[in-house]
Amino acid sequence: MELAKLSRISMKHLITLHVMLDTLSVTACAERLCLSPSSVSKTLSQLRESLHDELFYRHGNSLIATALARRLGPSVKQMINDMNQIMNQDVFKPQHYQGSFSLAMRESTFELLAATLTAHILNLAPNIHIDIYNKDNIGFDGLVKGSLDFILLPHDLSQPTNVDEDLVWETLINDEMVCLMSASHPLASQQTISLDDYLNFSHIGITDTDLSTPFFDILLAQQSKKRAIPISVPDFGSAALMCHHSELLFTCSRYWASIAKQAQGLLIKPLPIDYGKVAYSLVWHRQSMNDPAHRWLYEQILLCSR
Repeated sequence: MELAKLSRISMKHLITLHVMLDTLSVTACAERLCLSPSSVSKTLSQLRESLHDELFYRHGNSLIATALARRLGPSVKQMINDMNQIMNQDVFKPQHYQGSFSLAMRESTFELLAATLTAHILNLAPNIHIDIYNKDNIGFDGLVKGSLDFILLPHDLSQPTNVDEDLVWETLINDEMVCLMSASHPLASQQTISLDDYLNFSHIGITDTDLSTPFFDILLAQQSKKRAIPISVPDFGSAALMCHHSELLFTCSRYWASIAKQAQGLLIKPLPIDYGKVAYSLVWHRQSMNDPAHRWLYEQILLCSR
């Protein structure tokens, strides 16, 4: 890329070319830009020298755009539009917005927030398009690469969140973990369960390649104890369905367990050990907030979650 050559062409040159293509008149161009005709002629002369093309030539009493000038027209118009958006980035009108966003979340988060969030957003921005992905298919790497705008997920607050220093985490909903079991489970009649009872039964685990070992399991390891986890599944809903048909225990979010259809009919027991703090969080790339559309969507997510 010849940066030195590019530096000789400014927005003044591009705007002059754009208006000249529209008016084909130095006088009319000068009037529209509130400049003198000599100033417009000087700018055109500089642009001709940089591009090595006449750009406009006289035929009788009319100016004609050269082939290069006509070919540059659409690109120049797009550059001016992009610059206009940058200069007016604080102005965002959702009712006219026709862009798209991509979000990733676990099924459990989808069940708690997605329906309310999408209904709210579409009411304000009817022409918007939203792609929602499973977090297991596209995770934090998608935020770093720019293919994803936001991630919503439940997680242990003690888990390190420094997946990438440019990712920002914000807590949406504080929660606690509980133990789910079927109504016919041998521990069902007990109001509370002991740690020995909890560890004597096998558990369903949740797979997550992005986050580290939960603080709860680290605490157990420090006591030379651990849960037997013969099976792991991608999400809360799958684990809850397995609880209905087995003596497996499932440790999950109380908020999710109180709302999710898959958890209806299961018993909720307090955990016999302090799990630590858990939450549903929103994650995004720091630089994305420079875009007013991203800031608007961020505000809507906060509104719907709180």
